[in-house]
Amino acid sequence: MALPELDTSVGHSFGAEYDGVTISAIQEVSGLKMEQDVIELKQNTPDGKYVIKKLPGRRKAGEVTLTRGLTAENSFDKWIEVSHFGKMGEARKNGAVIVFDYEGNPIKRYVMTNCWPKTLEIGSLKAGDTSVLTEKLTIVYEEMTVEGG
Repeated sequence: MALPELDTSVGHSFGAEYDGVTISAIQEVSGLKMEQDVIELKQNTPDGKYVIKKLPGRRKAGEVTLTRGLTAENSFDKWIEVSHFGKMGEARKNGAVIVFDYEGNPIKRYVMTNCWPKTLEIGSLKAGDTSVLTEKLTIVYEEMTVEGG
């Protein structure tokens, strides 16, 4: 059942998938945004006033960062290795971040086209530390659309 019209979702119910493969144990997703250029049109009106109009320009590509606890699962490692070797036909994937309602039903999908990994960052290694070691994968995408809602 979808959320009632005036209810909202919570930020802890989400998942990620790329080319239909679910990325498990994601702790955080950051950087999801849709952006476009702004074109300034500067002109004078017929009565001589100077005005600046803001017009929509081209969509901008973006990047999103997925953070998860470090485990033996190596899908992040394999994916970035493929892109580092320049096998972009294999590295480019389509993916989505899915937001779920309280009952676990998907309510929005942020769909990204032609994604590939830019950076894989391992959390700090520190003697005596008791925090969970994480890995962050930064993924670039060419276009984002929103489905659902």
